[in-house]
Amino acid sequence: MTVESTAARTPRRSAGSKAGTTGTKRTRTTAKKDAGTEPQLVQLLTPEGKRVKNAEYDKYVAGITPEELRGLYRDMVLTRRFDAEATSLQRQGELGLWASLLGQEAAQIGSGRATREDDYVFPTYREHGVAWCRGVDPANLLGMFRGVNNGGWDPNSNNFQLYTIVIGSQTLHATGYAMGVAKDGADSAVIAYFGDGASSQGDVAESFTFSAVYNAPVVFFCQNNQWAISEPTEKQSRVPIYQRAQGFGFPGVRVDGNDVLGVLAVTRWALERARSCEGPTLVEAFTYRMGAHTTSDDPTRYRGDEERQAWEAKDPILRLRRYLEASHHADEGFFAELETESEALGRRVREAVRAMPDPDHFAIFENAYADGHALVDEERAQFAAYQASFADEGGN
Repeated sequence: MTVESTAARTPRRSAGSKAGTTGTKRTRTTAKKDAGTEPQLVQLLTPEGKRVKNAEYDKYVAGITPEELRGLYRDMVLTRRFDAEATSLQRQGELGLWASLLGQEAAQIGSGRATREDDYVFPTYREHGVAWCRGVDPANLLGMFRGVNNGGWDPNSNNFQLYTIVIGSQTLHATGYAMGVAKDGADSAVIAYFGDGASSQGDVAESFTFSAVYNAPVVFFCQNNQWAISEPTEKQSRVPIYQRAQGFGFPGVRVDGNDVLGVLAVTRWALERARSCEGPTLVEAFTYRMGAHTTSDDPTRYRGDEERQAWEAKDPILRLRRYLEASHHADEGFFAELETESEALGRRVREAVRAMPDPDHFAIFENAYADGHALVDEERAQFAAYQASFADEGGN
């Protein structure tokens, strides 16, 4: 981990080529040396499902029960099933687009279950597992992708903001919200999700600066799934992403993003730091996007089968299942019952999406200005004439 800044130690007030280098071999060698020592990876559960000890983070999952472990497994299985159903619905023309989380279930469920009810979450557009943990109905996530609403849920009912399409902007929103939490004197925390590609956005750097200077109670949770659409992580950062926090004066840590126990422990630690007035933390969940960036993407154009196969061996769901079976915390009856529940969820989501009513075509004009506006009135009239033209053509 990195060294904390003075601000982080002060209680908050209540009011192609690697790393983007070019040219000679000498340059690339220097970049490798500058990257420092081998990145440290927090891991509590190996890909083979074996529990490993960690003196620093074991205490954050020391009291976890077999029932809670089964709950984490259930969360990941149902999230993956819902995600698969959404991908199928898009292929069938029921959704305009879908961003799959396949392979990232542990990163999302582990971090999502680490939050408290009074914490506030700022997602991107792929945090379906976190939404599940926050109690957002999976069917509500699909309205935006079907084009029938502008979000689908009340953010304040679950302390889970609407999905953010603009890359990286939610980290600024989270930082501002966290600064407000600090001024209110509350002991809740804020967590902002973003990807490895978003880490190159200026908004993220600004968020790091503001959160560090103002000692904001925020956790920056980067899901490093190795690919920013078709750009690999090595073209996003010269050093491991978690090490960037050092330059801003707060801690960064890399956790095995396919290890749900490790993610749970690290995120609990980071959120406790935030609630204890110790400032921001950067968590890099080192994971992998098993599918396409979105359903409009073809990953076979930029990555090989060998890479995916290597990560399939680290599958987060299989990893926890192996541990549950080896520890005798779950039997075949549990897995069979979960399979039945999983299929029922898929059917419910499918039926809910197909039953979604079309939106009022004129609703978009209603909330642009509180007291109305001449330009909006003009645009509404133009749109009404455009809609009427179709009726006229049908009558002829």
